[in-house]
Amino acid sequence: MTDTPTAIVYCEGNFAKIDGKTANGLVRHSQAYRVLSVIDSTYGGCDSGKVLDNIANQVPIFDDLDAAVANEATIPDTFIYGMAPASGRMSLEDREVVLDAITLGMNIVSGLHEFLSDDKELAGFAKIHDVTIRDIRKPRPNPDLRLLDGSIGDVQAIRIAVFGTDCAIGKRTTATILTGALNAHGIKTVLVGTGQTGLMQGAKYGVAMDSVPPQFCCGELERAVVAASEGEHPDVIVIEGQGALSHPAFCTSAFILRGSQPHAVILQHAPKRKRRCDFPNMTMPAPCDEITLIEAFANTEVIGMTINHEGMNDVEISKAITDYNCKLYLPVTDALNRPPKTW
Repeated sequence: MTDTPTAIVYCEGNFAKIDGKTANGLVRHSQAYRVLSVIDSTYGGCDSGKVLDNIANQVPIFDDLDAAVANEATIPDTFIYGMAPASGRMSLEDREVVLDAITLGMNIVSGLHEFLSDDKELAGFAKIHDVTIRDIRKPRPNPDLRLLDGSIGDVQAIRIAVFGTDCAIGKRTTATILTGALNAHGIKTVLVGTGQTGLMQGAKYGVAMDSVPPQFCCGELERAVVAASEGEHPDVIVIEGQGALSHPAFCTSAFILRGSQPHAVILQHAPKRKRRCDFPNMTMPAPCDEITLIEAFANTEVIGMTINHEGMNDVEISKAITDYNCKLYLPVTDALNRPPKTW
């Protein structure tokens, strides 16, 4: 870890919430950065692991950037914007914090739809202070984008996609845990990321699907899956899902099914979530309906379901697992609350 860049993750007012999913993911798992601390004045002084999963991880939360930097012997290498607001843009207050981080000599990493490297003021500041701005969602130049060409058919690895009944429901977390569990059992597995957080965490292969022009989405994902196959020769490739196939606001799930052509799908569902995330007028679908839609849309099979236990206690989780197992005739678990050793 000594050569891994150090990072402070900024998540003001949103840590352990849906819009803080990037920070949440980086605290749980990061190969690309050594996360030193989180910034969120709501939980200043707390341990981020205790706040997120009730398990201490010795990654503290600070009120502001000054306090986070003061906790370190040297200036951290990286400032990560750890929020994923529905607008895809940062506030004016957040912008000032980013400018302060640049002034301190920290490289900037952002997963926003708003590309910070295209901002003249931020880019100018970065040049003056000799730091970089990395926009995770920035796609390749249009001439380098590719259409699907059918090469996915030559991939020999079993392909498993992790889908969900909503956005921000834990698909990436489950995909990461599944990948680790399969590797631990001697089944060589590679994760292909499809969103900004997975790529920030260090996914070697992937593409931020929601920033690619629709015409090229399937081809760009096919490129990533083929690259994973040729580069690693894995037994299994796990593909992170995005949004939900039934969600009218997102189309990325359809592109993932087309581009990766998974042999199987695992579905993620939050039993206590009654309304779609960020869409209070939209009710959540039943898992059985989502499964029917996925299997009708693509030549694949849903082989299991995982529970997002938000708002649930341990007894409720156990009951939900048992109930869905009986209703769906599928294996059901909770990837976080029922870790792989109990599977």
